[in-house]
Amino acid sequence: MNMLAASEVSVANAVERIEMLDWTRVSQDLDAQGNAVLEGILSLEDCRVLAALYPEDDYFRSRVVMGRHGFGRGEYKYFRYPLPDIVEGLRNALYPRLAPIANRWNLAMGVDVRYPEMHADFIQRCHDAGQTRPTPLLLQYGEGDYNCLHQDLYGEHVFPIQVAILLSEPGEDFSGGEFVLTEQRPRMQSRPEVVPLRQGDAVAFAVHHRPVQGARGTYRVNLRHGVSRLRSGRRHTLGIIFHDAQ
Repeated sequence: MNMLAASEVSVANAVERIEMLDWTRVSQDLDAQGNAVLEGILSLEDCRVLAALYPEDDYFRSRVVMGRHGFGRGEYKYFRYPLPDIVEGLRNALYPRLAPIANRWNLAMGVDVRYPEMHADFIQRCHDAGQTRPTPLLLQYGEGDYNCLHQDLYGEHVFPIQVAILLSEPGEDFSGGEFVLTEQRPRMQSRPEVVPLRQGDAVAFAVHHRPVQGARGTYRVNLRHGVSRLRSGRRHTLGIIFHDAQ
């Protein structure tokens, strides 16, 4: 099978796995916790192929060494356009499932912004506003590396949910390195949550704010995400962010 055909098969298989997920459960988990696990959306082979792209600079527009900016330890690279087929396919397949949730959240929080059904239309909105740099990224962590709690905001137009896909196997490729979320509710201490993932699993989570139903109505909570310190090995993650950057 040639490389193009293999790529097409990988995209088709990933889209099929995404369509087979219980999206009612995903929606409920996002509403209740601000995150939801998407089990097995990439095959182990696709995980290995994507992780192996990291040294190939032709696929990327920039490299960020976290320690130079106070972001933590480790590094990541932003893909350039055109995105690899599997990355573009994931972006296009996940967005239509998440857009109704994002619209419902904005309605509940009194935010006027609404998101179109198709990702291409939302990206055009970003590009019209000068947000033209692609944001999907590949992250690499080694022993002792970590990612400080943060939010991926790149301009005026922000899609409020993003997805991270673990490309390495916990307990085999690395130890430690858990995906961590914190949620700050008004007049309360931050609530932490560790999201357990296996190789090929993804987590969808709130980028910035999400609505929570309280005794006196709906209010916003503020979320941040990061990765705890790796005890050993090497960890790769694919980040799917749906808005582009200025």
